[in-house]
Amino acid sequence: MGFLSVLSMAHRWMAERAQPGDAVIDATSGGGVDTLALARLVGERGSVFAFDIQQAALDRTRERLDAIRASGKEKLAETQLLLQSHEHMADGLPTALHGNIAGVMFNLGFLPGGDESLITQPSTTIAALEAALALLRPGGIITCVVYPGHPGGAEEAAAVQQWVEALPDEAASTMLYRQLHKKAAPYLLGVEKKAK
Repeated sequence: MGFLSVLSMAHRWMAERAQPGDAVIDATSGGGVDTLALARLVGERGSVFAFDIQQAALDRTRERLDAIRASGKEKLAETQLLLQSHEHMADGLPTALHGNIAGVMFNLGFLPGGDESLITQPSTTIAALEAALALLRPGGIITCVVYPGHPGGAEEAAAVQQWVEALPDEAASTMLYRQLHKKAAPYLLGVEKKAK
């Protein structure tokens, strides 16, 4: 049977914590895979906020969502696509949702099929992770898939892992999901916010 992929495990961790009607964030919309998963998860009563700095990524995400909606077979959450860097995610959300977000998904690296020189950067990613943690409700989760195999990816993965490892135990529970024999393979980090 094999282990779940890092993306499938990220979706599973999110599904264990977010419920229909919740508000969730896709910090890096990319091709819209995670945005669609979140829109299905929280359903028509929920809200999804998807961020990306590339209009092409938001266009792909919109096309993916529109195709599902056009089929009429599923009711998806209201989704706001924001052309905005993820470290400013708090600015794109209603104030009432600050501290009430069920989950935030990060899928780092570059837009597949896009400009591979345009990648997520450690400085903005760490700022975005800080913003995400502040936005979460107690019990909410951050999932972050990192890609050490592309140029710049190893440095970003190391920075993200260092940030996660430095979180105080009273603030969060953390998890690492990784293929130990494939050092360049993508891997998943999870952060669950604890109640104060």
